[in-house]
Amino acid sequence: MFEKKYTKEELKEKFNIEMWSEDKIKAFQEILFDWYDQQEAEHDFPWRETKDPYAIWISEIMLQQTRTDTVIPYFERFLEAFPTIKDLAEAPEYKVLKMWEGLGYYSRARNLKEAAMQIMLHYDGVFPDTPKEMLKLKGIGPYTAGAISSMAFGLPTPAIDGNLMRVLSRLFEIDLDITKAKNRKVFETVALYLIDEERPGDFNQALMDLGRTVCTPKNYFPEMSPVKEFNASYINETWHKYPVKKAKNKPKPVTYVALVIQNEQGEYLLERRPEKGLLANMWQFPLINVEKIISDGTWKPFQPVILEDLDQEQQAFIEEYVQENYQVPVTIAPQTVGVVEHVFSHLKWTVSIYDGVKVDHILTGDLPENCVWVHPDDFDHYTFPTIQKKIWKNFIEITLF
Repeated sequence: MFEKKYTKEELKEKFNIEMWSEDKIKAFQEILFDWYDQQEAEHDFPWRETKDPYAIWISEIMLQQTRTDTVIPYFERFLEAFPTIKDLAEAPEYKVLKMWEGLGYYSRARNLKEAAMQIMLHYDGVFPDTPKEMLKLKGIGPYTAGAISSMAFGLPTPAIDGNLMRVLSRLFEIDLDITKAKNRKVFETVALYLIDEERPGDFNQALMDLGRTVCTPKNYFPEMSPVKEFNASYINETWHKYPVKKAKNKPKPVTYVALVIQNEQGEYLLERRPEKGLLANMWQFPLINVEKIISDGTWKPFQPVILEDLDQEQQAFIEEYVQENYQVPVTIAPQTVGVVEHVFSHLKWTVSIYDGVKVDHILTGDLPENCVWVHPDDFDHYTFPTIQKKIWKNFIEITLF
């Protein structure tokens, strides 16, 4: 792993990538480091103040698809709650998820805990110091292994993600689709030629910062780059063509009705999602797919329908659905108190929120095992996905008036 797959000649012949001379690489490193060192003086990122592989690992997982300034308080709270690998391995999952709440992609938090347990079991609680061993840990791929290896252990290993591929593709005018896994080795080879063996961690972070602040996906002004004289796409005025990237499929739209049901004690009905799948094991207000409400099962609407008002038949369906599935007789208001949206990587949820009141004077059976009545004062003890936070915030803002 992390070996040059192609010679400079092969890069030129197979991919039309003109690798620089050693003198040009050295000059590039010096200018990049001068810029990076100035940036470091202005920005205080706590994970850059340590060589602890555990802390760097946590930060790298958090920083995936999350803004740096957003991560800082999460990182600090997480390490305060779980200061060692042992603490993380022994923590209950719900507590780990609660500390992760709001970052999204909750499988990453579960993978962190599972990997910590692997380290305790197979490495005596000591974080492995080679990329080969790191890759055996749950949730650690080549990018994370490269980042930790370079930053914590000083190994000349590149940290290739979409950010760095964007930077490299513009520097060398690389006409390879960055979404295709087979092209990763090409970018990895280019980075291996460029990386500074004395400061490999700083080199990776400098390129990351370049991609984060200057060589951005949008609003990119290459003339402002500290390394513009090395940038082939800037010199040739082709930067708008890079990176080459296959267009993503649009997230599939799905519509739901969320039921915010309250009892006489001021508690709200919550249910835990299944152990596997999207938002696994997290808590939510009862959700009903709108298709169940408006379709008899023999047809589907051409486009997802957003329900902002319920007719009598729809209202009766929802009340009967709650009675049958939750053993709770309710009265549902016919008009929504709000509509919220949330986009996952592959799905776009649009959720209409409806106010419901439990009819306490009617005898009911026991709640399903995955359901509880919870007072808002105790919500902090339950892990909510972002969409549920949006539902609650909207409900509170509307019903206060």
